Amino acid sequence: MLVEVKKVKISVTVPVEKVEEVRSAMCEAGAGIIGNYSFCTTSTKSIGTFIPNENAKPYIGSGNKLEFVEEEKLEAVCDLSKAKQVVTKIRQSHPYEEPAIDIIPLLDEKNLVNLVK
Repeated sequence: MLVEVKKVKISVTVPVEKVEEVRSAMCEAGAGIIGNYSFCTTSTKSIGTFIPNENAKPYIGSGNKLEFVEEEKLEAVCDLSKAKQVVTKIRQSHPYEEPAIDIIPLLDEKNLVNLVK
């Protein structure tokens, strides 16, 4: 069974004070287009944790100490052809050294007929 992936969902956690900046970067790079609508995103509030080691240059917190950060998980769909450009813009606009970015392949509804027998 061969399924062609044309769209992905890109998600990233962002400190709340930077959500609008990252959202704009993602959408201006081509994410968040659904039919006749643009800037289609969703976000969920969350608490992120991390411990920066001695080599880290954290945006928030200090080395070797557990940090708790109010974040939002920002998500948008994206054409596969634009995904690399969107991820690049996320990295450029995101304050973290290593943002956690998920890229999830999406199935088109038309392919469901071929998958379910």
